[in-house]
Amino acid sequence: MNMYSIRAIYKFEMARTFRSIWQSVVSPVVSTSRYFVVFGAAIGSRIDTVEGVDYGAFIIPGLIMLSLMTQSISNASFGIYMPTFSGTIYEVLSAPVSYVEIVVGYVGAAATKSTILGILILITARLFVDYEVQHPLMMISFLLLTAITFSLFGFIIGIWADTFEKLQIIPLMIITPLTFLGGSFYSIGMLPPFWQTVTLFNPVVYLISGFRYSFFGSADVHIGISIGMTLFFLAICIALVWWIFRTGYRLKS
Repeated sequence: MNMYSIRAIYKFEMARTFRSIWQSVVSPVVSTSRYFVVFGAAIGSRIDTVEGVDYGAFIIPGLIMLSLMTQSISNASFGIYMPTFSGTIYEVLSAPVSYVEIVVGYVGAAATKSTILGILILITARLFVDYEVQHPLMMISFLLLTAITFSLFGFIIGIWADTFEKLQIIPLMIITPLTFLGGSFYSIGMLPPFWQTVTLFNPVVYLISGFRYSFFGSADVHIGISIGMTLFFLAICIALVWWIFRTGYRLKS
């Protein structure tokens, strides 16, 4: 594997982040802090605990997952969309760089940005509520796994989109609603039995539940199922990326 080519793509993408650090880092952290103020302070004052956990601390995993998923998709999709839009992607494809190296460079940079953002939000949360991470290694592992998975998903969206509007459709119209309905601000055990069953068809539930387990040692879904569902989605994304480069979909036309 050509590490020089990976490093070149990675450094270029990371440099773009630092050039727009207010939009890439500061804005998401501030936006998430508003959720802590609204839900943690306003609503949290009316709800004592959820499953034995202070409500302000209970929503931390859901808020981190919300930012992590949306930013992973946004960073990766925009990173590959711009070369495709401007035509510079053909220079990359004609260079002695393999498809694996291209994916590792773009997806690695997007996942790094999202992971850093997730850690910053976790640190910022300490300003609003007290919390404890019972399984820190699992928390970091789940953070990285989710960032890589959704960065791959964003990479696919970036190749599929042919307009700037399409870049925003899936994050805004699908991912964000699924996150809000996936137990970010409540336990699905609080729902009636019928809606609990319906909620289990929401894939984001397993991400939030697994991440929440690393904090509190308990979750709505068994941790093994959460990890399995995340790995399953990761496998689907890898298969789609392989198909894109195998067929040249929107890359050779």
